[in-house]
Amino acid sequence: MGLGVRWTLHGDGRTPAPGAVVRPDERLSWPRTAGLGAQHVVAMFGASFVAPVLMGLDPNLAIMMSGFATMIFLLATRGRIPSYLGCSLSFVGVAAAIRASGGDSATVTGAVFVVGAALFLAGLAVQRFGARIIHAAMPPVVTGAVVMLIGFNLAPVTAATYWPQDQWTALLVMLFTGLAVVCLRGFWSRIAIFLGLLFGYGLSWVLDRVLGKIHSPLGGTEAVDHWRLDLSGVAEADWIGLPSFHAPSFEWSAILVALPVVIALIAENAGHVKAVGEMTGDPLDDKLGTAVAADGAASMLSTALGGPPNTTYSENIGVMAATRVYSTAAYWAAACFALLFGLCPKFGAVVAAVPGAVLGGITVILYGMIGLLGAQIWLNARVDLRNPLNLVPAAAGIIIGVGGVSLKITDNFQLGGIALGTLVVITGYHALRFFAPAHLKGQEPLLDSGTSAYDDGAEVAAEAERDTRP
Repeated sequence: MGLGVRWTLHGDGRTPAPGAVVRPDERLSWPRTAGLGAQHVVAMFGASFVAPVLMGLDPNLAIMMSGFATMIFLLATRGRIPSYLGCSLSFVGVAAAIRASGGDSATVTGAVFVVGAALFLAGLAVQRFGARIIHAAMPPVVTGAVVMLIGFNLAPVTAATYWPQDQWTALLVMLFTGLAVVCLRGFWSRIAIFLGLLFGYGLSWVLDRVLGKIHSPLGGTEAVDHWRLDLSGVAEADWIGLPSFHAPSFEWSAILVALPVVIALIAENAGHVKAVGEMTGDPLDDKLGTAVAADGAASMLSTALGGPPNTTYSENIGVMAATRVYSTAAYWAAACFALLFGLCPKFGAVVAAVPGAVLGGITVILYGMIGLLGAQIWLNARVDLRNPLNLVPAAAGIIIGVGGVSLKITDNFQLGGIALGTLVVITGYHALRFFAPAHLKGQEPLLDSGTSAYDDGAEVAAEAERDTRP
C-alpha cells in the first residue's frame, strides 16, 4: 500500500472542468498547487497564531510543528483524508487553568502530551473495535456538555486579563471581528479572526501614535503606563533561526485538568472525517481510528519539543469547498510553507507582540463560539433536554466547569473546573442511565445518530395531536 504521495495530473493541470473536482490523489500543476498550499496556510493563520499566544507558547514552534503534524497525518491516512493540522484552540482553557494554579510552559506541554497519548490510544481502540465504542462512552449529551464547559470556562481569562488592558480597543476589535464573521463571504469569512487580529494590530499602532501610552493593567497586573503595541522584541529577533524548545514536565493535577479535552478532540476528528468524506465522495469511516491516532501521535511529537497540540482544521475544509480542489499535494505544499515560517524568529516576534486588548476583543467571540459548538452538537444529534436523564448531568457539569467549583480530595490534591465538570457529566450520565426508568432511555446514545426512537415517538405524538384538532 502506498503512502499517498503520488498524484496524477488533473486535466491540463490548470483549472478543473465545470462540475469536476480535483480528487485527493490528483493535482494541478506544481505552481498552482503551491499557490493552493499558500492559501491553506493563510486559512489556518488566524487560529494557529492566536492559540499559542493564548497558551503562552512559542508561535514559531507552533507553526513549524503544525507542518510536521500535517505530514504525519497525510502519511498515516495514506493520502485519503486531505486535512491540515494546526494548533488546537480546545486547549486554551486548560492552559489558562494550569498557569493560574502556578504551572509553567513545561507543565502545560506535559499535561497536553498525556492528552495526545490518550488520543492516540483512543484511535487504536476505534481501529480495533469500531466507532461505536466512542459513541457509547460519549453520547452527544456528554460530548456537547464537555465542549460547552471548556469554551465557557475561558470567560474569566478574557474578562480579567485581556479586556482591561484597553477596553475601547477590545470593544472595537470585537465589533470588527463580528462584522467580518457575519458580513464577509467565501474565503474572507473563513479568515475573519485573522482579519480581526490585523485590524486590532493596526488600530493599536495608530492609537499609540495619536494618544501615547495607556495607563491600565498589563496582563492581570496592577495598572501601569505601557504601549498598546510593543514592537521592541521584533527589532531584536533574527530573520533566520530555530524556535525555542523545552522538555515537558508532568504533574497529576495539571494532567487531570487537561484530559477532558480528549472528548472534544475525538468529536472534532469525527466531524472532520465525515465532512471530508461527504465532500470527496469517498466514505472514510474505516479511517476514523487512523485519523484520531495520527492526530494524537502528531500532538505527542509537538508537545515533546515544547509546542502546542494539534487538531484537524475546519477552516481548510472551507478552502476545499470554495476551490473544489481536494488534492493532498496542496496540503504537502502548505506543510512545507509552515516549516519555513517556523524558521523565522522575527515572524514569531510579530505574532507574540499582538496586544492583549486585541486578544480580548477576539476571544470574546472566539471563546463563546467554542462553547456554543457544544450546543451545535446537541442540535445536530437532536438531544432532548426535556429528558432529565440528559438535563441533570449536563446542567451540573456545565455549572461546575464554568463556575470553577472545586472538590478537595486531600490536602495536596483537588479536582475543579474543567476536570471536575467533565467527570460529573460522564459519570453522572452513565450512573443515572443505569438507574433511570425505561421510558427515559429511549434516546439511543449515538454520536452520529439521526432521529432516535425517543424523537420518533415525540414526532408521532405531535402529528397525532395535530390530526385530532378541529
